Amino acid sequence: MTGQPARPGAKKYVLFDVDGTLIDALDNQRRVWRVWAQQHGLDPDEVHRVALRTRPMETFAQVAPDRDPAGCLAALHDLEDEDVRSGVYTAFDGAAGLLGSLPPGTWALVTSNYEHRVRGRFARTGLPVPDVIVDAASVDEGKPSPVPYLLAARRLGAEPQDCLVIEDAPSGVRSGLGAGMTVWGVNAPMAVDGVHRHFGSLADAAADILAFAHGTP
Repeated sequence: MTGQPARPGAKKYVLFDVDGTLIDALDNQRRVWRVWAQQHGLDPDEVHRVALRTRPMETFAQVAPDRDPAGCLAALHDLEDEDVRSGVYTAFDGAAGLLGSLPPGTWALVTSNYEHRVRGRFARTGLPVPDVIVDAASVDEGKPSPVPYLLAARRLGAEPQDCLVIEDAPSGVRSGLGAGMTVWGVNAPMAVDGVHRHFGSLADAAADILAFAHGTP
């Protein structure tokens, strides 16, 4: 699958996923799901295995079908909020320098998390925050729907073909591709199906991301 070619001379934009792309939150997610599972008398390893490949409501349906999903979600949100306040977060190598070097107004965050948590994590890691953040509350359809990335482009005043998506997960890659954007994968040992380029780490991709943003890929 290929994206539409960027228009020559057009302003370029970069849209970043957050968890797994800019911030290493895997251990935090594992810890939150472990505590949630223990609270509900479930096997933490099995719950985390399911949670890695499904959205929370889908996870609850599989691992706790007899529980109230709204109550399950509320408990999970409480744990996630506490983790933002007290957990240890690490930005991936190169993230701070990359974001700080992008022209203002040319980049955004597109996340399946919530904006207040993203801001909390960015404050903890010292990453700059852009003007545009599309979070779970911004859209009715999350990734892998193209809606989140299309909304980010619209808020930036960008055409999809002038946007570069940076992702680490299959659902995010499908979302960016569905939006008609160029998609590069990072922070994975092997390329996610469909990406136009693959980099083993965000740091490896930083120079090329900046070149795209400045119109000199």
